[in-house]
Amino acid sequence: MLEMIKSGGWLMLPILLCSVVALAIIFERFWTLRPRKIAPKTLLSEVWTWIRSNQLTVARMKDLRASAPLGQILAAGLTNSKYGRDIMKESIQEAASHVIHDMERYLSTLGTIAVVTPLLGLLGTVIGMIKVFTAIMVQGTGNASVLAGGISEALITTAAGLSVAIPTLIFHRLFLRRIDELVVEMEQEAVKLVDVFHGDRGKNDDASRVEA
Repeated sequence: MLEMIKSGGWLMLPILLCSVVALAIIFERFWTLRPRKIAPKTLLSEVWTWIRSNQLTVARMKDLRASAPLGQILAAGLTNSKYGRDIMKESIQEAASHVIHDMERYLSTLGTIAVVTPLLGLLGTVIGMIKVFTAIMVQGTGNASVLAGGISEALITTAAGLSVAIPTLIFHRLFLRRIDELVVEMEQEAVKLVDVFHGDRGKNDDASRVEA
């Protein structure tokens, strides 16, 4: 493995660095974007229980904000529920924008790695082929070791760049899809909360829908 890296030339170093960074981001995002951590399924029903029993204290609101990203959105809506439906929805949307921004953290870096590493591999290919043609011009085609070294550098960097880029791109798309699904789920929960306070139907009907 070490010999392969050495034969790939100096461009293997940034490719390896990109692979380490991509791997770290993938593990971090897998841990952070767990559905039960972002949007716990029982959180809204717990909030409604606190509201019905008049237990929605300042301390519970603080705990709600710290519990999960969905909790931040619900807390923003509860804080502004007395100002009307529109203000409540605006506060929820503002909190949701911050939550989505946090959920998308490092994904731009992951996408950049997926684009850059094939280009680094291609650059290694070009440099390797330049070495091959330079050796042919200077020594002719008789020195097989020099020719093989240039061709090896060209092929290894290309393979390394693609080996990093392909899984990185797959995980980048996977995380974007997971974020979209979580955003839809949190939006549905927030709509239920708004309906509880400002729905056209009675609160009893809304409460039963929240607990369902």
